[in-house]
Amino acid sequence: MQGELIAAGDLVQEVRGDRVTLQLVFHFKDGSIDDEIAVFSQRDRFQLISDRHVQKGPSFPHPVDLSIEVSTGQVTTRYVDGGKEQVTTEHLELAPDLANGVIFTLMTNLRPDAPGTRLPFVVSTPKPRIVKLAISPQGEDTFSVAGSRRKATRYVVKVEIGGLAGVVAPVLGKQPPDTHVWIFRGEVPAFVKSEGPRFEGGPIWRIELATPEWAQSPARH
Repeated sequence: MQGELIAAGDLVQEVRGDRVTLQLVFHFKDGSIDDEIAVFSQRDRFQLISDRHVQKGPSFPHPVDLSIEVSTGQVTTRYVDGGKEQVTTEHLELAPDLANGVIFTLMTNLRPDAPGTRLPFVVSTPKPRIVKLAISPQGEDTFSVAGSRRKATRYVVKVEIGGLAGVVAPVLGKQPPDTHVWIFRGEVPAFVKSEGPRFEGGPIWRIELATPEWAQSPARH
């Protein structure tokens, strides 16, 4: 949030029929990796098929490898505890609108006049559990591209833990901070920026689109 560049990333999307494979990977200056690959269908609505999210390196004090298979409800978590790698497999009731791996894609398709949307989301603590993401629009902000003024809808994303854990989390200081996301509402909506943590207890990081910088070419005569 102080403007220091800590990582550069790529968003790659491949479409085959009604299936979309989306990869968002960040390479950190300290050698860390934040790599997520999601496969989802978009026949009648967005529906997650599988998701794998790997975070490792110095920027992630608790490395994790989370894999989700929606059809079987199988969630596998690989993490390090006491210097040893641990593997746990849980079977969860996964709803068709599970937002893992496709949250920004889903948000570009939300109606800006909708008062709010709640989506299930699997988190690793390190044991996997389902929380709710409460997404609501908070007005518009203006930005510019090459001198052209545009407007983006600003959303706030709150994590609802639920149950007894949700009641005591704010008291114990474990309620995750909100994430803010800006979506450009043009003819083709697009992600512009987000500010929020990438893992439990993590710092607030800003993610925004990068501007290409061209290497200088030899002078042409």
